[in-house]
Amino acid sequence: MKLRNLALATCLAAVAATAAIAQPKEQFFPALPYRTGAYAPNGVPWANGYLDYLKLVNARGGINGVKVIFEECETAYDTARGVECYERLKGKHGGATLFQPLSTGITFALTEKAPEDKIPLITAGYGRSESQDGGVFKWNFPLAGTYWMAADVLVQYIGKKEGGLDKLKGKKIALVYHDSPYGKEPIALLQERSKMHGFDLQLLPVAHPGVEQKATWLQIRQSRPDYVLLWGWGVMNSTSLKEAQATGYPREKMYGVWWSGAEPDVKDVGEGAKGYNAITMQHGAEPQSAVVKEVLEKLHAKGQGTGPKEEVGSVLYMRGLMSAMLGVEGVRAAQERFGKGKWMSGAQVRWGLENLNLTQAKLDALGFKGVMRPISTSCMDHLGSNWARIHTWDGKQWKFTSDWLQADEQVLKPLVKQTADKYAAEKKLQRRTPQDCQS
Repeated sequence: MKLRNLALATCLAAVAATAAIAQPKEQFFPALPYRTGAYAPNGVPWANGYLDYLKLVNARGGINGVKVIFEECETAYDTARGVECYERLKGKHGGATLFQPLSTGITFALTEKAPEDKIPLITAGYGRSESQDGGVFKWNFPLAGTYWMAADVLVQYIGKKEGGLDKLKGKKIALVYHDSPYGKEPIALLQERSKMHGFDLQLLPVAHPGVEQKATWLQIRQSRPDYVLLWGWGVMNSTSLKEAQATGYPREKMYGVWWSGAEPDVKDVGEGAKGYNAITMQHGAEPQSAVVKEVLEKLHAKGQGTGPKEEVGSVLYMRGLMSAMLGVEGVRAAQERFGKGKWMSGAQVRWGLENLNLTQAKLDALGFKGVMRPISTSCMDHLGSNWARIHTWDGKQWKFTSDWLQADEQVLKPLVKQTADKYAAEKKLQRRTPQDCQS
């Protein structure tokens, strides 16, 4: 009998030891960057900022002691490759913490996969605008901004410059957009605002990758819109600015989305881009911020940084940095409920992202003072913040030229709900119950 009990005890101890070994000790952050292809000049600084922040977290001691690990899989901004990378990485190291697709096309493709795999998607400032509605999109988190939010703020800002939104009646606003899911995202909101204020909306798609725009700018020269909104990416942005210069369209009448307002978009145009404006979701170029100084001190000064030291603090680098921070804070929030200092599953991190409460004090402590304003999510609101600013290229650098601005929720919410309900009906999804919101 004693031998049998001893054997049982030995077996149980072995099972426990195996479980302990199997339990992941590190939080795995897969990355889906594009360091190659037509969009690499814009994709690389984002990816470098993303990895640097994860390295910084480890240098700070991890997430309450839990270290993070990461692995990149190159997508080249291609949707099929993005899905392939997702499938390759999702089960590694005990399972992915979350994914940041860095592409609206990849986001569309992963939106149906994430619920099955129980892995949250952070689409900070991009992706599906209607995924702000957590009642339908349980696993999507467009934290810090959507394209509808950006378009809404831009129309408001232009209206203010004209002396009021009522002054937009009879004006012409052209949207020059990347002919992809990304570029088409703002159209629904702009059409809604066009109906409200009576301005004429001109839609001008540009084929990938955006180097051929002669016909587009010929149309602009003929129709002479009062304003041009630019929804470009990569080489398309600098091409648009060069064509505007060539056709004599005033750059101060041009407003880009936040993916059209970074250093790679304007540096080759230089003085020719002077006066060009773009919206920033929360941050812009932030070379003097505390978090940038910490990255330089703890990583780059020791030869552990990712990419050139000179890009640290640039617009797209900061976007990657902020995106990583949002994911890390989702894990931290999850630990508050499921166990401080413990590894968190994708499902637990989803709860954390849905219960984010990044107060100004927390952001300041993380090094984002003056860079960001508070973000607070809930079951129904996966956006968490609708703050933006305008910055303008002065020929040498980006400078903020507006105060903090907010999108109008009275315009956004009905459009978000209507589109989310349509998606739910198509996919035969039920809206989440109050009980599900607690899960």
